[in-house]
Amino acid sequence: MEILKTKKRMQQWSEARRKKGKTICFVPTMGYLHQGHISLLEKGRPLCDELVLSIFVNPSQFGPNEDLDAYPMDIESDLRLAKEAGVTAVFLPQKEEIYPHDFQTRICLDSLPHHLCGKSRPVHFGGVATVVTKLFNIVMPDVAVFGKKDYQQFQIIRQMVSDLDFNIEILGGEIVRESDGLAMSSRNAYLAAGQRESALSLSRSLHLAGQAIAKGEKNPAVIEKKLIAFIQGFPETRIDYISFCDPTTLEPVGLIDKQILLALAIRVGKTRLIDNALIDPSQ
Repeated sequence: MEILKTKKRMQQWSEARRKKGKTICFVPTMGYLHQGHISLLEKGRPLCDELVLSIFVNPSQFGPNEDLDAYPMDIESDLRLAKEAGVTAVFLPQKEEIYPHDFQTRICLDSLPHHLCGKSRPVHFGGVATVVTKLFNIVMPDVAVFGKKDYQQFQIIRQMVSDLDFNIEILGGEIVRESDGLAMSSRNAYLAAGQRESALSLSRSLHLAGQAIAKGEKNPAVIEKKLIAFIQGFPETRIDYISFCDPTTLEPVGLIDKQILLALAIRVGKTRLIDNALIDPSQ
């Protein structure tokens, strides 16, 4: 496994493989790897000849007073897990390598970033789209794998790749959960011991909503009211959003008569957590 720290070295590595007819699968991350990340690597590994992981905590997707400075890191563990997962190269740049002092370009989408997390994190998805565009141009993959836990991000990347004519196949990895149902996230490390039960209100809310829809409830406002009461029954919880929306456009729906995405974001103490589920009333 090679560790490449500059754009030039990463591009040279990829160009050399491509000249030999090798294909490249890419999994971009911000590090602090857990089983959710490993599942993306496992999904991508058999698809191409080479498997590339990037580790970069992207400052442009954090707004003021967010957790950039406190974001967890453990590079030694990340590299060990990457090697065990069959990664052939790790792109490990510093901030100045990605954003030199004269950097002034940003990628923006018109609609998708303005729903869900974008309402409370207005700079976030512009930062995501920009850094992913740069990483695609540096790594030059044939396939890239993104987790569906951040479903909005997944849809934004798919749209961006289509709009900008990247010749890259975008695949989604399913949400990986802890044994108690909590969606795996690097931010779970922030939770104090007593906050774990409150964090489970997300996955349990998805289950409650699924039950209500299975019993014939089609009004999202009715279900939302029940979920608000349920989540607020847990200590230290504050709801950012509960959204019943179209899985492609992320526009809110007023009637649950076909498959919908239920997406949630709540704060447990100071920790912001997200979760989601696709729910089909016909199943």
